[in-house]
Amino acid sequence: MKKGKGLVLLFLLCAIGAGLVIWYSMDNKAVAVKTDRRVVFLPGVSGEIEEAEEPAIGARSTAFEGMRIGPVDISGMTPEAAEEAVNSYLESLYDNELTLVAASGNEVKVKVRELGPYWANSDVLEGMSALGEGGDVVERYKLSRDIASAGLEYPLELSCDKEKVMKLLTDKCSIYDTPMENATLTREDGEFKVIEGQPGEGINISESTAILENTLYDKLTTGQTRIELPMEELLPQGQTEELYLVKDLLGSFTTSFSSSGSSRSANVSNGCRLINGTVLYPGEEFSAYEAVRPISTENGYYLAGSYLNGQVVESLGGGICQVSSTLYNAVLRAELQVTERHNHSLIVSYVDKSADAAIAESAGKDFRFVNNTEHPIYIEGYTQDKKITFNIYGVETRDPGHTVEFKSEIISETQPPADRIIPDAGQVVGYMSVQSAHIGYTAKLWKITYENGTEVGREVVNESKYNMTPRTAVVGIASPEPLYAQRMQSAIDTGSIDECKAAIAQIQAHAAAAAELAAQAQQQGSEAPQVVTEPSGDAAAP
Repeated sequence: MKKGKGLVLLFLLCAIGAGLVIWYSMDNKAVAVKTDRRVVFLPGVSGEIEEAEEPAIGARSTAFEGMRIGPVDISGMTPEAAEEAVNSYLESLYDNELTLVAASGNEVKVKVRELGPYWANSDVLEGMSALGEGGDVVERYKLSRDIASAGLEYPLELSCDKEKVMKLLTDKCSIYDTPMENATLTREDGEFKVIEGQPGEGINISESTAILENTLYDKLTTGQTRIELPMEELLPQGQTEELYLVKDLLGSFTTSFSSSGSSRSANVSNGCRLINGTVLYPGEEFSAYEAVRPISTENGYYLAGSYLNGQVVESLGGGICQVSSTLYNAVLRAELQVTERHNHSLIVSYVDKSADAAIAESAGKDFRFVNNTEHPIYIEGYTQDKKITFNIYGVETRDPGHTVEFKSEIISETQPPADRIIPDAGQVVGYMSVQSAHIGYTAKLWKITYENGTEVGREVVNESKYNMTPRTAVVGIASPEPLYAQRMQSAIDTGSIDECKAAIAQIQAHAAAAAELAAQAQQQGSEAPQVVTEPSGDAAAP
């Protein structure tokens, strides 16, 4: 009996000793293990045999020795320090160079940082939890020793910004694509001719983006920095059979530029030429500005009058808005979908009020429309006898009795104020540039629909507001003759452009007379007589 009690006591002492060893070994230690989605940082056991409560992020837990995220050793690190270490490692990769192989073997060199790289699985640092679920201290201690012995590495995932990748592929790699050519139309001597389309080859942007997003880190760490981008065949849009159906005139409009000078006339003809022959497939959008740009001498444009801040100024491409306005009216009559249209700041003379369509890069103005029919359309444009015409051809699906009419309605008028005179010390006396007054208007454009001659609908297409401007004159005041400058200033002070014109005529007549007397005196070999004029503001002087 005594012997049995002795064995029991010995067993208890051994068990207590083993517990103390386990407690001592784990005190002030931290263990990290891998779960399905994160590296878990484990706090050391606090010295009590019962399980301790899991600390939140930010506690003083550190990763167990031997822990790695990718190649980065995070042994003994807090989550914050581990995050900084991984990001520092990744930053060292961002200046590596990739070679992207585009169409026809063209190589494009890019830095990794151009792709907008980022650590994709940083959620490994989001939480900390206790080692294992359930079990006693002995079992958890054994598991921690196994992890410390074998080590644990969590994969490092690197991805990149999808939008930046797509933009880079489009801007730097797609330029080497072999473009496809859609089947198209030409119109010669009043007859349409179909030209067959040709397929092309280009980068598959979506697949290429996925490769860079999902395999970037693996390629960098394995040295696969030359990446063959997947290609795809670019097929022509539409069928040639569709184009053979295009023969019906859907809408037409003509305006005159008979009062335009040679430069403005050349600009109108050039813009018309650049738009002529455009084919739009169903759903495609047309931009007038994109069609006629760039507005440069190399692209056939000249200096001519155009509106700027309510004034007429000389600018490249002056007159191009008559092109877009004429096309706008043809589009309305074809009943295509207008997606962007702007009126001029001042009224124009070649179309009714609210029937204009201005384009200007500086003001962000464009004229756009969509082919909302079920068939391709063809835009024909030409100039003849100082008139510009646009015809829109397609497949007529409207009822034969269906017609439309467009009428302009003036809602209000604003009369301009008195003359505006601008003295210009940079111009000599005698210089005058006059711009006509413009009445301000608010106007509506109505679309009236008829079926078999009977009105069935009326709707407002747009409402436009045009500014008023006074008659404006820029008048030169610089002169070596004080009397001339004084007379000109007196005329300006009246606020009358007509008075300034009269003063200029008087000054010019006086100057001519003085020059004639000087010439006579020179012929006679005598000193030229002085022409004395008393400063005066009345019409008789000088």
